Amino acid sequence: MAWLKKYEGWLQLERGLSANTRLAYCADVKRLLTALDCADDDAAVCRITADDVQAFMADLHDLGIGPTSQARIMSGIKSFFRFLMLERAITTDPAALLESPRTGLHLPEVLTVDEVDSMTASTGYDPDDLTTLTDGRSGDLAQRNRAILEVLYGCGLRVSELCDLQLSQVNLDNRFMIINGKGSKQRMVPMSDFTARALDQYIKGARTRVRPVRGAEGTVFLSHRGKPMSRVMVFYIVRDAAEACGIRKRVSPHTLRHSFATHLLEGGANLRAIQMMLGHESIATTEIYLHVDSTRLRDEILRCHPRNKSKNQ
Repeated sequence: MAWLKKYEGWLQLERGLSANTRLAYCADVKRLLTALDCADDDAAVCRITADDVQAFMADLHDLGIGPTSQARIMSGIKSFFRFLMLERAITTDPAALLESPRTGLHLPEVLTVDEVDSMTASTGYDPDDLTTLTDGRSGDLAQRNRAILEVLYGCGLRVSELCDLQLSQVNLDNRFMIINGKGSKQRMVPMSDFTARALDQYIKGARTRVRPVRGAEGTVFLSHRGKPMSRVMVFYIVRDAAEACGIRKRVSPHTLRHSFATHLLEGGANLRAIQMMLGHESIATTEIYLHVDSTRLRDEILRCHPRNKSKNQ
């Protein structure tokens, strides 16, 4: 596993990838090496051929692994062989001619403003009415969960960015936060007064009653045991809030991020501004929201156009 360990170090030091991305890439490469029976033979790793890699990808397809997952696995494999080329361990890249599977365009699930409001209200805590805050742990969790939902939707953060958010990155006086995004790239994200108020009340309220574990003293969102929130914990908070108010869509933290971007576009924000807020490296990634808006525009035309009115009445 010497090459795999060196590869992980390269991903961190040279490419600056996040821990989650490094973990996923290394797991995908390990799957390839195990399938080719060379996980414990560094010399054999350097003898992998293009046919070996093609056969492995064909096996993934036969196992029923979807195009999106295949594309992600292929990305890690291509990166690994580029690393070996840079290290001069191989002279020919066996993954150079691999073509990514067509994943198609999948429009993200989007919540309405009323649905978002219902989810935040389902926590049982209202930043505008402090009488809703109950005593004890349940009240503290309600205040924290409300702040989590408000920040996810109000700032469009990725769940990993929310979990890693530090007190030093939050400027409540000037209503903005500095986010460390993918590839260690920073961006400034403004906060609305409502989002800032919910976050301020949590930081000065429920968070002060939790003793952080060592190393988590500066982390904004903590569990009741004082540990940083995990991605899974945040997923359950969002899912439970959606279920509590009867939303039948498949809702995740990323759904709130999609909704944030879509509502900005519908409100008149330009695509470049949304790209900067989301931390997308390429404007092409942000352009999916144009498709979302076009879909809603089509629905409006079908509902309101005189050629369709008679059919709908």
